[in-house]
Amino acid sequence: MSEEITQRTKYKKKSTFREYAEALLIAALVAFTIRAFVFEAFKIPSGSMLPTLSIGDHIFVNKFEYGLRVPFTKYRFWERKGPKRGDVAVFIYPVEEGKDFIKRVVGLPGDTIKLEGTDVFVNGKQLEQKPVVVLQDPDNKRRLVIKNGTIRHVPYVRGWENFDFFEEKINDHPHIVQYEKFMERHLMEFVVPKRQYFMMGDNRDNSADSREWGFVPMDNI
Repeated sequence: MSEEITQRTKYKKKSTFREYAEALLIAALVAFTIRAFVFEAFKIPSGSMLPTLSIGDHIFVNKFEYGLRVPFTKYRFWERKGPKRGDVAVFIYPVEEGKDFIKRVVGLPGDTIKLEGTDVFVNGKQLEQKPVVVLQDPDNKRRLVIKNGTIRHVPYVRGWENFDFFEEKINDHPHIVQYEKFMERHLMEFVVPKRQYFMMGDNRDNSADSREWGFVPMDNI
């Protein structure tokens, strides 16, 4: 009798272990599927997207937005649509493909982009850009208040007094961009190739982007 009880106990322990192992395996597969095809978490490493995104911010990226890609490759077995102007997109840095970058989509394939001072022209039409008054929020020292824009608050920017802030609209979606005061800027003009995109950070004078290293292929986004 005691021998039979011992065998049943061993069998029960094995069943419990198997249940836990199967549950962990299923959870891991679900997590991998979600990360590979649906959402992925990123941490903002630099200030190139200030004041929209701060250093250290945690974001989730919708990987389904532009179609489904085979994990760990650039191959898409289903392409849904390309990025729109104004999208904030994460992409594989074309110069060093072990890095991920995040910028705003300004130019689509075939667009002509001209940059003149703080003015941005897309296909000859200037992006709507309105200067805004920015002050430190008296109720929250880690936040800035925008006095005359549709956007009311943005995260705190160190040295904000040294920047000019603008509310910029792309496809009628407003966002805040910042430029360093009294900086000289050169006239630049670009024509975006087929299946490539022109990216810029919202921290316009402190962003390594398409103005410096070129366009981003669709396969990298």
